Amino acid sequence: MAAPKPEEISHPPMDQLQGLEYCIDSNPSWVETIVLGFQHYILALGTAVMIPSFLVPLMGGTDDDKVRVVQTLLFVEGINTLLQTLFGTRLPTVIGGSYAFMVPIISIIHDSSLTRIEDPHLRFLNTMRAVQGAMIVASSIQIILGFSQLWAICSRFFSPLGMVPVIALVGFGLFDRGFPVVGHCVEIGIPMLILFVAFSQYLKNFHTRQLPILERFALLISTTVIWAYAHLLTASGAYKHRPDLTQHNCRTDRANLISSAPWIKIPYPLEWGAPTFDAGHAFGMMAAVLVSLIESTGAYKAASRLASATPPPAHVLSRGIGWQGIGILLNGLFGTLTGSTVSVENVGLLGSTRVGSRRVIQISAGFMIFFSMLGKFGALFASIPFPIFAAVYCVLFGLVASVGLSFLQFTNMNSMRNLFITGVALFLGFSVPEYFREYTSKALHGPTHTRAGWFDDFLNTIFFSSPTVALIVAVFLDNTLDYKDSAKDRGMPWWAKFRTFNGDSRNEEFYTLPFNLNRFFPPR
Repeated sequence: MAAPKPEEISHPPMDQLQGLEYCIDSNPSWVETIVLGFQHYILALGTAVMIPSFLVPLMGGTDDDKVRVVQTLLFVEGINTLLQTLFGTRLPTVIGGSYAFMVPIISIIHDSSLTRIEDPHLRFLNTMRAVQGAMIVASSIQIILGFSQLWAICSRFFSPLGMVPVIALVGFGLFDRGFPVVGHCVEIGIPMLILFVAFSQYLKNFHTRQLPILERFALLISTTVIWAYAHLLTASGAYKHRPDLTQHNCRTDRANLISSAPWIKIPYPLEWGAPTFDAGHAFGMMAAVLVSLIESTGAYKAASRLASATPPPAHVLSRGIGWQGIGILLNGLFGTLTGSTVSVENVGLLGSTRVGSRRVIQISAGFMIFFSMLGKFGALFASIPFPIFAAVYCVLFGLVASVGLSFLQFTNMNSMRNLFITGVALFLGFSVPEYFREYTSKALHGPTHTRAGWFDDFLNTIFFSSPTVALIVAVFLDNTLDYKDSAKDRGMPWWAKFRTFNGDSRNEEFYTLPFNLNRFFPPR
């Protein structure tokens, strides 16, 4: 038997991911685009409901307050997504709520000056205003780093090797949002997981009028089927005598969103009152803004690959971070109870549907704004049980993580140096945040526990984030360990042409600003 040829046992590296039906600037038919946009909107609801559902009760808020926060968050998400796709990186990314802000916000909730307020509603309003003030101040970090192009300068220290652990852990680092939540109601979570995988992968060749309908709309179809199944279980009394936690996670009528939602409500800035400002609160929130910046950097690079685009040049990435800072400023002004970051699950859906069209994401932003104003209709979709979303996360977070691992194709993984950096950064990216989570759950405070609360919030927020730990470790090792003689092993010859806008002719197609704005903001 003849020995196999080298091309038969290896695959050449590819700048753009193959196999996508529509890339960033190509669009499906209008009907398909609208349905795909609605699918992205449904997926974005998970985080938009989960975060307020956890934080609002801690603040003393009622179901009415929770609905208003969810509506406001969706409204601002829609605005931020439009701004990012039009003027930011221009990648097809949904800008959603961020879990990175949970640590400083919970710290504000437990501030002694707020906890001593006896009236729950007054405590809720005062806490909301304190969070708003901290977020408004902290947003300046991303605005300055982005629009001054300082983040573009920092990104020059990134290489394909250094980005692998960061992008991978943008997905893998959210493992606790996946199957642990599915386990809260396995009778609907596991069927959802099986159905979604079956439709999106095993039945993807099923076509109706030359459209792979099951693959393209797997999320909508499987969610509808399992949601109806969950409603049937609820109506039949299957959960009548089950524990409260099971009922909360499984029943379709326990969210209390539909009954509490107004028919029409347009969110507006400062509706909770004038923000209050505290230096300690703002400093802790700045750590969350930095974490959001790092996580979004990894997510933007994953989105560029799943949209079949080239990696965003440094100045485009920095421009996107600047607009994301504007988004966090809007979060603070409107009072959304969380900051902004790239929605990782929606990035994964680009790969699952094989549609990386920018227009689809802009349509989804329209749905977010529209349904946030029509309260009852938005609340109907928002009442989908969390385990249904978590089942989809198990697939989509993993898909984003694998995109990060795909950057290894541009590096030399026969190098002990590269194996060391990749392995250590990935392991510490998992291990350090897990230590912080376990310590906090037992001691009810983070490992950093001093008299300076702002300092504790800052460090605890940083080390709660897997991508942030991975970036610190990977970039430090990659730029200090035999870096002079390892440019080729790190993938720098391939990476270099994407550092500047004019380095590759395709950048103009993907990242040029609309309305001929490049005349006023020339690319670098």
